[in-house]
Parts: sequence; C-alpha cells; structure tokens
Amino acid sequence: MLSKSQIKLITSLKQKKQRQQHGFFVVEGVKTIKELLQSHLELHALYTTETFNIDAKNEILISETDLKRISFLTTPNTALAIFKIPQEKPIETNGLIVALDAVRDPGNLGTIIRLCDWFGIKNLVCSNETVDCFNPKVVQATMGSITRVNISYVDLFDFLKSTNLPVFGAFMEGENVYKSKLPEQGVLVMGNEANGVSKEVEAVITEKISIPRFGDLQATESLNVATATAILLSEFKRR
Repeated sequence: MLSKSQIKLITSLKQKKQRQQHGFFVVEGVKTIKELLQSHLELHALYTTETFNIDAKNEILISETDLKRISFLTTPNTALAIFKIPQEKPIETNGLIVALDAVRDPGNLGTIIRLCDWFGIKNLVCSNETVDCFNPKVVQATMGSITRVNISYVDLFDFLKSTNLPVFGAFMEGENVYKSKLPEQGVLVMGNEANGVSKEVEAVITEKISIPRFGDLQATESLNVATATAILLSEFKRR
C-alpha cells in the first residue's frame, strides 16, 4: 500500500513549483523509464506493478489500483518513476543551437527535444516563459530524448544579445530557407505558437528565414512550431 505522504508527493509533482521545491520529476511508461535508468539521471523511486529487477530499495511493487491513484495518464502504464532533476549544465556555444521563445505547449516542447536529439543538436535554450521541460507531458513526449539534450532556461534576449553566433529567426516574411545560405554554427530561434517571435527577441535576430507555402490557395496561416522546427533543422543539417 502506498502511504498518504507518498501519494501526496507524487501527485504534487504535476506542478512546476512543487517540482522545483522537491527537486523531482515524474516519468511514466516502461520504455521511457528504462531509457532514463540507463542515463546519467538519478532514480529516486520506481513504483511498478511488474518488477524491473533493479536495486530493491528503489523499486516498490504496487497494485494497479494504487498506480491509477498516482498516474497522470488517463490510461496508466505499468510503471511510474521519480527521478531527481539534474543540475543545469553550461551552454556550449558551438555548433547549431535551437532557442525557443515562449513555446508553451508541452507536446510541442517534447517533440522539439526529440528533434534536437534526432538532428544532433546538443543545446536547447529556452526562454523563461517556455513550458518547463520536466512537465510530465513534456517528458512523455520526449520518449527518452530529454536525457541526451542539454536544456537551459535563460533570459533569451540577453543570451542572444551576448552571443557571437549568427541568430536565425523563423518568420512568415523571412527569406526562403531553401534559397538561404545556412552555416554549420548559429542559433535558430522558434517563436510562440500564437504570436511567433516576440518583438524584443526579434530586435537581436540577424537573419529572418521562412518556409514557403506551395499550396495553390496559400490559405494556411502557419505551421505547427514543432513541424516548422523539423523542416528548418533538416535544411540546416542538409547543407
């Protein structure tokens, strides 16, 4: 049986404030948990209906009923783990960096983290207004990629203003990315889902790029930010 204090701690980690206070985040799903167990992250506790054969002091066998009580999913998997939030590492200012300006949807951030992993982007820089990468929905969407990308939260304007790298921003009215000269090193800034790149951040962007529309009616307003990130990263890495 899970104790009331265990249930209270686990369910509180749905909130960013509680994650920061306790220094823990939640991971659900056997595949993702196994990936994180093989990473540098430190396991605090693993609640499971089926044994993982790991250190017994960290593994706690529970019933399906108890798992439903602590799970954040509509249909719980067979396991839920709590990991310690790692210390932020310094940003490596070489290679290609992706920067997010107030991206708020957890699914979008999780997908972008996976894209960074796929395209070999080591550093993802997020504005302080971007959704927390340890939000359970973000972690779920990363499918383990969160362990292989260095994610930092900064004052994005100050970071971009101080970098010596060229700063590319995704805009509807930018230069056609298929005709642009794209370097191996730089920062690619992706904007908020509804409002795009903020005016403050726009002021420090050196080159605006866009993905052209090929539809006959030209009626589609914009692309999903994760989809646009995938297309732009593919172009940067293709050159």
